[in-house]
Amino acid sequence: MDFSPLELTLTDPRHPFHVHHMEMALAEAGRANAEDEVPIGAVIVSYQHGVIAQAHNQREQLHDPTAHAEMIAITQAANALRSWRLEDCALYVTLEPCPMCAGAIVQARLPLVVYGCTDAKAGACHTLYQITNDTRLNHRSQVIGGVLADRCAALLSSFFAAKRRAGKK
Repeated sequence: MDFSPLELTLTDPRHPFHVHHMEMALAEAGRANAEDEVPIGAVIVSYQHGVIAQAHNQREQLHDPTAHAEMIAITQAANALRSWRLEDCALYVTLEPCPMCAGAIVQARLPLVVYGCTDAKAGACHTLYQITNDTRLNHRSQVIGGVLADRCAALLSSFFAAKRRAGKK
């Protein structure tokens, strides 16, 4: 289907702004893959300052179960802005955030989360839980899924297929 970028709104996962920043998150996921980490990448964009954080999973490297790409990026962004409130920012991440990361997103007051592929086992924005939109919490985020979903999913599938093959040797 052909479309003009002028026809797209920021709520459309095909919007060039989202695609551009998801490409950056995919590059981070590639770095994780090269380090034998689960290939998930994240980027945070400030509407005033541009890209202020880029991170990838580092759980194995740091021996830290909380070292998800989103958590590291949120810390980087807070340091860059010298504030824990990320109210004028957007988070781009290659995989739907888990409950821990979705909780951090709410706590950081990120107004927009854009993810690549869904996570059937731990997705906490749309799939299993809707933490980022839970009206019982003090803040909610707009969530857009499906940006470059096939590429994000393929990277993860390839990583885990290689792990399974290596385990059978």
